[in-house]
Parts: sequence; C-alpha cells; structure tokens
Amino acid sequence: MTTAPTATGTRSARGAFHTLAVADVERLCDDAVAVTFDVPADLVDAYAFAPGQSLTLRRTVGGREERRSYSICAPAGAAPRIGVREIPDGVFSRWLVHEVRPGDLVDVQVPSGRFTADPSAGGRHLCLAAGSGITPMLSIASSLLAGGDAEVALVYGNRTSRSVMFAEELGDLKNAHGPRLQLVHVLSREPRDVELFSGRLDADRIRRILAALLPVERFDYVWLCGPFAMTSDARAVLAELGVPPERVHVELFHVDEPPPDLHRAAPAGTGATTDVTVVLDGLSSSAAMPQDHTVLDSAQATRADLPFACKGGVCGTCRAKVTQGEVEMRRNYALEAAEVADGFVLTCQSYPRGDRVSIDFDA
Repeated sequence: MTTAPTATGTRSARGAFHTLAVADVERLCDDAVAVTFDVPADLVDAYAFAPGQSLTLRRTVGGREERRSYSICAPAGAAPRIGVREIPDGVFSRWLVHEVRPGDLVDVQVPSGRFTADPSAGGRHLCLAAGSGITPMLSIASSLLAGGDAEVALVYGNRTSRSVMFAEELGDLKNAHGPRLQLVHVLSREPRDVELFSGRLDADRIRRILAALLPVERFDYVWLCGPFAMTSDARAVLAELGVPPERVHVELFHVDEPPPDLHRAAPAGTGATTDVTVVLDGLSSSAAMPQDHTVLDSAQATRADLPFACKGGVCGTCRAKVTQGEVEMRRNYALEAAEVADGFVLTCQSYPRGDRVSIDFDA
C-alpha cells in the first residue's frame, strides 16, 4: 500500500501545482492507461473536481519544463484519475503509458476546465466521443447516472474493438443503469453486424445514427469530445437539425491544422510594446510587453505561476478576461462565443495592442 507524501506547493489557488503520488496505473488497451492519484487529506478540497474537468501535469525533460492536460475519467467524488493514450513521439504520454508506476511522484495542477456537467441536474444528455475523447465523457456520464434520474446516450467511435478505452467500464455502466444509458460503439476499421456502426464517425454517419436511433429533440444537452474533424462535423449536423448552439458543449484534445493568420488594420511595428497588467490570485503585476509576443509568453517572465498547458488554443487553461484595452486572439478552440463576447481570451494566443491592456485571470 502506497502512502502519499506531503504535498508541495505554495497555495491551492488556480494554477497551483502539488506533488502527488501515483496510486494506481491500469492498462486499458495496448496504447492507453488510466492513472489514479493519491490526494492527502489537507488537499482533498483543492482536488475536488466537477465531471469533465482536467488535470495538468508537469515534468522537466532535457532541462525544459513540459506540461500536458489530461481529462479526468472518474465520477465526481472519487479520487482523481486520468485517461492517457500514447501519441507518436509523445514526451509525456509515452512516459505515462510505459514508465509511470504506483508510488511515483508527479507534479499535478488543481483541476480546471469548464466542459462540466452538474450531476444533480438530471435531464437527457447526448454524448458523442471518439478515441481518447471518451475520458471526460466517462466522468460526465457516470456522474450524471449516479446523481439522479438523468438519461444518457453515448456514441463512441474507435478504429477497432482492441483500441476502445474503458470498454469493460462502459459495459459495467450499462449493466448498472440499464435503459437510462444507451451505448453505441462505432468502429472505422473493423466490420460490425450493423452497417450503420461500421465506418468513421463523420457527418454522414452522425446524421444517420441520430435519425435512426437518437432524434435530437429528445435531448436537453449535447456533449462532444474528440478530434477536430469529428467535433466540427457533429456541430454542423446538430446545427442543421436545429439544435441551439447554447445546448452544445465541446471539448478538443488536439487540432491538426495551422492557426489562422492575424487580421489587423496595420501590422505591429518591430519593437512596438504595450503596457500590460496581469492579475492572478489577487496579485497585480505590470510590464511593457512586445506586440509580436503572446501575453502569456511575455507575462511568464514576471509571473511564473500563470496557468497554462497546451499553448495551442485548445485546452483553455490560460483563459483570462481583458478588462482594459485590446488584444488580438489568433486561435480559439476552447472558448464559447458568449465568453469571447464577454471579453475572455486565451492568453497563449493573444497579442497585446495599443498603449495599455489589463488581463484578469481571476475573472
């Protein structure tokens, strides 16, 4: 039995890391594992998570700090547990899948993310996932089913039956909740008895599955998680079927396309700077920042505690609100339109403009 060491970290505010012991590593399939962490009693509140949230892990490789964000796959109230699938040449995923063992110590940030469900909300939920996109869906579905009278329909796409993450756990969930959970597996590289469930989870197949089995008017909420192409196709089909965008919640793990070019009336001149004030955990700091560097990259020179993970505009960990001035956000796959309209930006993709900008991470 492993006893968790005393956690380290200066505070349990947003962005705080603590060193946690690995409690368990469970092999899910050839290239994926579930990693559970021990949380000492004095940090239980700090690591309480909402279904669908994620943990950012930190380690130093070759003298460089690396961070990766992984969705929690446990139901609300359980120990924090993440699902990890190895990616080619993945510095972090290869380590977690093949090397990490119970008792190892890992720097883990407190839970974050807004792709969350209220376990007590009830209602009818449609979940569409592909590949490792199942990890937050498992947390959401299991929490909803345990929390009340919610109904869940989960459509899960994979290449083959051997690549299905949490296959047994999903089966157990179905057995436990019967008709309250509809579970549909779709395999792209393995024939199934029903043609509808054989093939890639693209727009045509999503449209056909919804029409034949899961009419969208039955559902109060829709949850999407997976590759960019799948979530884009699903959003397009849902819009076509008249589902209001505010009922659709989306989480991405990776985007295989370059960021769009910035569009500005006049390019920022070389050496142009903006006075930027950053607020985090009630502490304010100001500095002149170059307009050709992101707010996050520049602010890290004076604020090493700023929250971030992917730096690709996908995870949303670096979300903050512009309270004064303007920035240009190059890429956004994490914020909803309403958040952007309210002044929120991804600081890893935002370039300061004008004379003065204020950014509030506490908003």
